[in-house]
Amino acid sequence: MTQHDSPTLPAHRPGASRQAPDAPSLSRTTRPWMPALLYTLGFLTVYLLAICTPWGQRAENALFGLGKGDPEAVWIYPLSGAAYGSTPLPPLELSAKPTLMVGLAVIVVLTLVRRCWWQGCAALGVVILTTGGKEVLKSTILPRPDLVGAPENLLDQGFPSGHTAIPAALTLAAVLVVSSRIRPYAATAGVLWLACIAAYSATNGGHRPSEVLGATLLACACYGLATWLLPPAAAPGATRSPRALPVITLTLALAVALVSGARNDTLTRSLVSAATGFICAALVWYAAVGRPAHTARRTRPALG
Repeated sequence: MTQHDSPTLPAHRPGASRQAPDAPSLSRTTRPWMPALLYTLGFLTVYLLAICTPWGQRAENALFGLGKGDPEAVWIYPLSGAAYGSTPLPPLELSAKPTLMVGLAVIVVLTLVRRCWWQGCAALGVVILTTGGKEVLKSTILPRPDLVGAPENLLDQGFPSGHTAIPAALTLAAVLVVSSRIRPYAATAGVLWLACIAAYSATNGGHRPSEVLGATLLACACYGLATWLLPPAAAPGATRSPRALPVITLTLALAVALVSGARNDTLTRSLVSAATGFICAALVWYAAVGRPAHTARRTRPALG
């Protein structure tokens, strides 16, 4: 070999040139249809067990017999809007529709500012499907049969709960249109709000625990459907949050649920309502932050 010889070329590997264009396929994404299916199955299971069985109806109707039934026995009753001259905590009493309208307006504004068109449409779809679907399901598709001869005043409540559906849907919609850095903190604020409304709705006599859980599961199912239908590039990925934030959030949610579900006249009903509110908060937290919307899947390299 002389000094004028050309440098040695790298060895040629068969199939290397054909494999290069396929490099992105090593981390292809898949659409997460499973969460939407699981939340839907959970929604139907709650309905069938709690409402379509005699023992489920007896168990929930028994909660209304605990205590004196006086709504003023609820600790946060002065914030409910039912008390004369009090300002309702959104979305209780007459503040339900204004809360929904303001929430939709905020989603639209965030969509326009951040120009996240796909995410904005998905967020609006989550709210509209959850709140609109709640009305359709309650009025026509999912009736409450009287299987145990319950008093007439216990037949008015419908499945799912509309007051719970609003904070659940707006929280899940918000995490779609905010930036990834803000997402965990938006979810924290939302689940604390949800824990309060869900626990109060279950303890004041307006709704049963199954109706509160059903509304939350319906919102999570709509969110799972929306993220499934989003293009992979637009779907929210894994959310990075401070390591202690989940523990702090769920601890605060439990505390909020305990206070919001507390009554002066019965401990059992207070604890059941608080547990319901906490479960709702945990479900929405996991749906919004606890998992990536699209999961990576390894594929085999192309053979030469």
